[in-house]
Amino acid sequence: MEESSRSAWVRAADAIDRLNDRIGALIRWLVLVMVVVGAYNAVARYATRYAGVRLTSNALIDLQWYLFSLVFLLGAAYALRHDVHVRVDVAYARFSERARACIDLLGTLLFLVPFSVVMLWVSFPAVRNSWATREVSPDPGGLPRYPIKAVILLSFLLLLLQAYAQAVRQVQVLRGAGSGDGRAAGVASGSGAPAPAEDPAEGEGEPEDPLHRGEGL
Repeated sequence: MEESSRSAWVRAADAIDRLNDRIGALIRWLVLVMVVVGAYNAVARYATRYAGVRLTSNALIDLQWYLFSLVFLLGAAYALRHDVHVRVDVAYARFSERARACIDLLGTLLFLVPFSVVMLWVSFPAVRNSWATREVSPDPGGLPRYPIKAVILLSFLLLLLQAYAQAVRQVQVLRGAGSGDGRAAGVASGSGAPAPAEDPAEGEGEPEDPLHRGEGL
């Protein structure tokens, strides 16, 4: 029963990882769209002086900022999944994988999870009011604000889910079950390095001389 329960926790962590990986794949395209829209807005703003007509709009400017918000908010959990957040490392890299897993687990439980919960709690009233009033941009012709504000809640929910997945991986390392990336042998020894592959030729004796078998003469 205990083994079945553990595997259920790991399966849930795997599902969360896959979810945030798919969101990360979407973010790559959002970055491209954001760059194109931003470049167009920059060129159109200066070209308007010579064209005599307005070539951009407040809606396009809002869209540029909304795309940036989506990349930032939805990318937080994806960045945590792949450990690409900015990290000030003084001694962390010198520790064994088990020691790093212990530090990461404490950081997840003591900082990341409470922070995500507090942000959900603090953000919910503002998002609820925005949806209740159908908030829109204060600029003429701007885009609605309430849908993008809802992404704030989604962002911290995804971050909280990824925190759970990270905690499961860290507990696996501490229990000697490996880090889930094929380095279990190195993790179990605390070195973090994979075990060397066995030489297929090792253990084989010298080739037998045909003369010793009575052949050839």
